[in-house]
Amino acid sequence: MTELPLALDGWFAHAVYALLVGIGLFVLVDDENLVKKVVGLNVLQTGVFLFFITSAYRVDGRAPLLVGEGPFVNPLPHVLVLTAIVVGVSVTAVALALVVRLYDEYGTLREDVIRELRAEARREVEASAGTETRTGAETAEGQA
Repeated sequence: MTELPLALDGWFAHAVYALLVGIGLFVLVDDENLVKKVVGLNVLQTGVFLFFITSAYRVDGRAPLLVGEGPFVNPLPHVLVLTAIVVGVSVTAVALALVVRLYDEYGTLREDVIRELRAEARREVEASAGTETRTGAETAEGQA
């Protein structure tokens, strides 16, 4: 069997997927920009995909057909990665659609600014609801 590039069966692949997962998780937790968070999620997913593919790799492995002898390559991780890629693309599309909607609503992509704008709007609604309740009570007293 042809040797895979980048020593897929060695420690290098493990280091790469650990690095990808670490970078993706760091970007998800640390960055305030929502688009960068989506990119971080994609980097993390890529690291997980690499983990599954490297876990299925076997030196001199063959496709699990009914004829011949092993060692065989496990096809389940490849199927899981294909499914995860489809799910990842769907999640990315929905996340980016939500980011576009949030940008249209708040005019920014920063999570901290959006939280502050939402808290400010909530305080304004609570203040106006308190004023309307007080005005309605005063009107009812005046009619009695």
